[in-house]
Amino acid sequence: MSDKVLIKVTDLKKHYNGGEIKALDGVSIDVNEGEVIVIIGPSGSGKSTLLRSLNLLEYPTSGSIVFDNVEITDPKTNINLHRQKMGMVFQHFNLFPHMTIMKNLTIAPIKLLKMEKEAAEKKALELLDRVGLKDRADAYPSQLSGGQKQRIAIVRSLCMSPQVMLFDEPTSALDPEMVGEVLDVMKELANEGMTMAVVTHEMGFAREVGTRVVFMDGGKIIEQGTPDDIFNHPQSERLKDFLAKVLI
Repeated sequence: MSDKVLIKVTDLKKHYNGGEIKALDGVSIDVNEGEVIVIIGPSGSGKSTLLRSLNLLEYPTSGSIVFDNVEITDPKTNINLHRQKMGMVFQHFNLFPHMTIMKNLTIAPIKLLKMEKEAAEKKALELLDRVGLKDRADAYPSQLSGGQKQRIAIVRSLCMSPQVMLFDEPTSALDPEMVGEVLDVMKELANEGMTMAVVTHEMGFAREVGTRVVFMDGGKIIEQGTPDDIFNHPQSERLKDFLAKVLI
């Protein structure tokens, strides 16, 4: 992990209903290159809103986000250019059902990065091999299990050579026996130094893979620290209460 701040979030607010609902209520956080930030908290705490704000899928009411030294919350910034550097993996896989896996993986690198088809396919096959799905390149999404689709969704992001990967509850829509195969791919990415921000209910993953765990509630960051700090030495009553419910 380097000391270079890749993402700097300052006083981020996201309000709905004229300010009645504060999904984010003044969040500030830095993400360093090579860091694995795991964001935990109860439903409605603002975790996914924060994550989706990092590539402006949610546009904040106020505050700023600087990514790779560019303020992406500035209306003059070409956000699509910066989204290419951020991989995003959602709960639902969002694969194109009418395209083969190979086509799903290569369409963005060819169109957006102007890669040659041959080079894009070569990279896609190498990444598929890494996640154990090289033999499914010609299959269609409907022929894959949920765990396989989610691994493909991760590979699709990696095909764009992103600087950071954002994961929004990537295992919550999966059958329990498929969760492990997706988390294993994410662990491998973390071990290779990929900068990651992960919203998850998987406390084992947070404890094992996170370099920093961030606990949110009510649109605010209540507490953050190393996995040891958060899970073994929680400071706030709210975090203690949350952990008592989820660590059964």
